[in-house]
Amino acid sequence: MSERMALASKIVLSVSLGSSSRDMRIETVIGGTHFVIIRRGTNGSIPEARRIIQEADGKVDVICLGGIDRWLRIGKRVYEIRDARKLALVAKITPVVDGSGLKDTLERLAIYWLEVNRIVQFRDTKVLLMSGLDRFGLAEELVIRKARVVFGDMVFALGIPMPIRSMFFLELLARLLLPIVTRVPFTWLYPTGKQQESFVERGWELYDQAEWITGDFLYIRRYLPPWIGGKTVLTNTIRPADIELLRSRGCRRVITTTPLFLDEQRNQFSFGTNVLEGAVLALLGQHHATRYQYLEMIKKLGWVPQVINL
Repeated sequence: MSERMALASKIVLSVSLGSSSRDMRIETVIGGTHFVIIRRGTNGSIPEARRIIQEADGKVDVICLGGIDRWLRIGKRVYEIRDARKLALVAKITPVVDGSGLKDTLERLAIYWLEVNRIVQFRDTKVLLMSGLDRFGLAEELVIRKARVVFGDMVFALGIPMPIRSMFFLELLARLLLPIVTRVPFTWLYPTGKQQESFVERGWELYDQAEWITGDFLYIRRYLPPWIGGKTVLTNTIRPADIELLRSRGCRRVITTTPLFLDEQRNQFSFGTNVLEGAVLALLGQHHATRYQYLEMIKKLGWVPQVINL
């Protein structure tokens, strides 16, 4: 790839099942190392994602799967999504990550940091987590801190009007459904391509009842009601257009679990956990990292949540 002209750079390529309208190429410095970060959306096409991965294999430092999870960690169990596994195995040389390592570390630390710095006390706070199965670490931390969490997995992923209100039932759901769900086409479960740009009226009463809305931003955006006055959104990937959308819907505050960066126009945005996990792996120069290594690198890089008051 031509980006290799910057010989001192680490190149991280995010191959996403999301819309190509969100594509970007950003140069930034992480941990004292110059990075070229490229995002390629495939508009929901798995064959196109496979083609891009095959073409980039061996030419970039890390490939990140965007818009799709490979690993779901629920308690002590780990489930692998079949479609993501097929994509990851296309690469024979370059390591492939999906962000699950940072979801289990960085997002847990974010909740701890918010309480220690007295930005919020989660006890008795009404929280809507769009999908607890997608972000089990975040779910556990919120419950440990006595937040009143509603998990939207059944409502938003499956279209069944049955919110989950306890970790016991969330883990039961995982044991019952994930062995099956991980084998169905991923596009049945998560908005991809042009779906990410449309809004769906579903579960608005859960938004209305919550004080905090948390989880994957594309999920939050897809089901976003016309008005969420006074609420806080805790999420990962956020861009200037997303911030303006939330502002127009009455959101009071946005908190990103990932650090904020500046684009060429000095606008703030955050990378997804998949990209930041790719950056960590590139800095380590490894194909895999342990939970301890992720935690140590997060500490070394000084990554903490970012608060944006709207």
